[in-house]
Formats: sequence, C-alpha cells, structure tokens
Amino acid sequence: MHIWQGVENYPSDRGHSVVTIGVFDGVHRGHAQLAHAAADYAAKHGVTALMLSFHPHPSSVVGKGIAPLRLSTIDFRAQLAQENGIDDFVVLNFTPERAGQEPEDFVKEVLVDRLHAVHVVVGENFTFGARAAGTPETLATLGEKYGFTTEIVPLLQEDGHTVSSTFIRQSLTESRIQDAIKALGHLPRVEGEVVHGAGRGGRQLGFPTANISFASDIALPADGVYAGWFAVTDKEPIDGSMEPRKWYPTAVSVGTNPTFDGAVRTVEAFVLDEDADLYHRYAVVEFVDRVRGMEKFDSVDDLLQYMNRDVAKTREILHNSTVHPTKLN
Repeated sequence: MHIWQGVENYPSDRGHSVVTIGVFDGVHRGHAQLAHAAADYAAKHGVTALMLSFHPHPSSVVGKGIAPLRLSTIDFRAQLAQENGIDDFVVLNFTPERAGQEPEDFVKEVLVDRLHAVHVVVGENFTFGARAAGTPETLATLGEKYGFTTEIVPLLQEDGHTVSSTFIRQSLTESRIQDAIKALGHLPRVEGEVVHGAGRGGRQLGFPTANISFASDIALPADGVYAGWFAVTDKEPIDGSMEPRKWYPTAVSVGTNPTFDGAVRTVEAFVLDEDADLYHRYAVVEFVDRVRGMEKFDSVDDLLQYMNRDVAKTREILHNSTVHPTKLN
C-alpha cells in the first residue's frame, strides 16, 4: 500500500488508475463495495486501484463548518482500504478553495491530470464541486469528454436502513455495538497514547487501567463498560507480561466515573490477566459488545463487586464472539 498526503504529491509516473472517491470514514461495508468494484476493474485491466479520501470532512469546511465525529484515523482508513483490494491511498486536502472548485475543473485537475483515471467508481449519492453541483451523472458526462468511464454503485441497504457512517455513529451513541460492527464489517475502535489518569484503578481498586488519550473528534460508544481487545501498536518491548502488537482481552470503561464525581470523559482499559507498564505507549482498543451502562455506586465496595462481574461478563462475551480484532499493520 502506498499512501500520499495531497494529490499534488501523487507521482506523475504511476500510470493509469481506477479511482474511487469519497470520505470513507470508517471504511464500512458500503465503502467496501466501492473498493471491491475499483479493485476488480483494476485487476482486469492491469491498472492501479486508488482510493481518494477527502480530509478533513467536507462538512467542516462548507455550511456551518461542523464535521461529524470520526470513525477512523487516516492511517486506519488506509489500512482498511488495502484490506479491500486498494493499491494506492491518496488524501485530498479539503479546503475552502477545493470546496469552491467547479466540477469540471476538479475532474480535469484531480482525476485526469493528477491521477490519470481511466475508470471512476462512486456511490449513487456522491456529490462534488462548488454547491455540490457535481453528481455521478456529471462524472459520466465529463468522462466521455476526458476519456474515463464511470461506475455508479447503489447504496447498501440492509435491515431497513442504509449502511452509512451516520448510521454507525448513531449505533455507537445508542450502545448498539453489534449493529455498528455489522455495518462496519470490523470492530469499532479508539486509539491514542496511554497517559496517567486519576491513579485510583490499581492503587485503590486493584484494577489497574490504561487511560487512552483519544482525539476529541472521535466517535465513542455511549458511557458504559464494554468487552473488547487491547493492543500496543509500536514494536518496542513492554516492561511486564505483555508483548507489543498482540491483542489482549480487556474490559473497557467509557465515561466520567460518576462514583468518584468525575467530570472528564475517559476511556480506561483493564487488560485481563496481565501486568505491564503501558504509560506513553500508543495503544488501540476495539469494542466487541456492551457489558453494562455507566452507574454511580454508593460505595467503593459496591463498585468492586460490579467490576468483578464486569470482568466475568467480558470473558464470556469475548469467548462467544465470532468477530476477531483487526489485523495490526
């Protein structure tokens, strides 16, 4: 997989490509349809399968300038693109200037002159250019002029809804983790550096947790306790019983810790049956299912009783789960 930040940095000698265009936040199963269509065409015609991903989200630039919470980092987006058959991943820096570009100017500059597209794959609801005037039909018409064909892929409909990033965010907000997983085709995740928290997990409660410093614009499940998987993603040895780049079962608390009158929302992972110094390591947590909602307990003893139950329930959920954590690149 080759990754380029900015279409202006894409090499002019890469040859012809099949381009699928969009934000691709989370690279869910609807996005996977586009990637597979591009990969199939590329394989049949001996060209490069390329995913062009808008970043930041266009909603942060146009309209009220408010973007939805993200389901994935750019790096994870690229990893999932590769797993779905994409060769090259290009980030298109979405700026006010880009938002105001006329559809034909975008096609000529980006698709024709920069990416040498011979085939373009988009979803049926794709729009581009100033005032979102460009549509899949616009692409098809301009393709006749500039020498590429256009493939329009219907939206993925399932169980009475469209598989979309919006649906997945709503599922996470409502703690419907299984619905989010089904739509994504993989486990939802949060990632970041392990930092010092309140320090009470190991010292006061006997449940040492890894406090993940997550991006403020990332989509999280609703406050509660979840069964999931934990991994340190860098390759340096870990001081303790854990190994880097290996998944470990974990019970994850998302929320403000109301028993201790917490005000800041945190993600804290208790890695089962392990003891390691994880501070300042970059880690990933993937969510499998909800254990319970967030509750405020009358005493620490009451909390500890529930935490022991949480661990037992986490073991049960992970033992019965048929969805595996994502491959660590």
